[in-house]
Amino acid sequence: MNFFLQLLVSGLVVGAVYALVALGFVLIFKASDVINLAQGELLLVGAYVSLALMASYKLPFIAALVLTILFAVLLGMAIERVVLRHFIGEPIISVIMVTIGLSSVMRGVIQMIWGTETRTFPPLFPQEPVYFGPVVVSQVYLWSLGIALVLLVLFTLFFKYSSMGIAMRATADDQQAALSMGISVKVIFATAWAIAAVVSGIGGILLGNINGINSSLAHIGLKVLPVAILGGLDSIPGAIIGGFIIGVLESLAGGYLDPVFGGGVKEVAPFVVLVFILMIKPYGLFGKEEIERV
Repeated sequence: MNFFLQLLVSGLVVGAVYALVALGFVLIFKASDVINLAQGELLLVGAYVSLALMASYKLPFIAALVLTILFAVLLGMAIERVVLRHFIGEPIISVIMVTIGLSSVMRGVIQMIWGTETRTFPPLFPQEPVYFGPVVVSQVYLWSLGIALVLLVLFTLFFKYSSMGIAMRATADDQQAALSMGISVKVIFATAWAIAAVVSGIGGILLGNINGINSSLAHIGLKVLPVAILGGLDSIPGAIIGGFIIGVLESLAGGYLDPVFGGGVKEVAPFVVLVFILMIKPYGLFGKEEIERV
């Protein structure tokens, strides 16, 4: 039971970060019907920028976090303005292919600047573990879980109650109607990319504090894609719930099945479950079913 609880806590922490990054997928898809396959590289950029600010310039964590968020906002808006705005009105598959090319370019630039070796953050949180009865939890896990949950709540409130959040939801429902109401769709697209870069960057910082940083961290983008699809690509609550489901599933599979099958089950299990769920609910757990009449 202790081993199960340890795996459960680990899965909840990773799941919370997955949910945070999955918000980026959902936002961009809701705003523009595009699946951003460069999400993992945005996560990697945020982690490396934050680490460079703390290690090279000796900035405290809060200052480095604020500057990383500002950098992520500028990066997300620049990607939308310079690269993707020219593809408005083009077939969706063309835009998706552009995000694949963008991910390759970003990863190459990252490796040119920072290399491929694993780097670690300076200790940011207290090192003493916390005991919950028989379960021992590192404080970096608790802090990461707490930060991720707070951000998930804040972003949920932002989308539900703020004027920009309401405008983004209106644009996602009907771009033509949003334009007729005076909403700038281009501003909404830029905002969606900026927020996606921010949540990915923060996710990269949290995961980097747990496991260290190298170029393989970008693969989290592909791990998070099943989270967004499982919850429903157009559902923010679905991204949050899907994140916890995939995180816990991955942790349990790694703890119980990897030793039996010699490894690899942890990486495959989320995709297997995703296939089974989509066979039953093709639009995901909370996705909006679309019916077209011709």
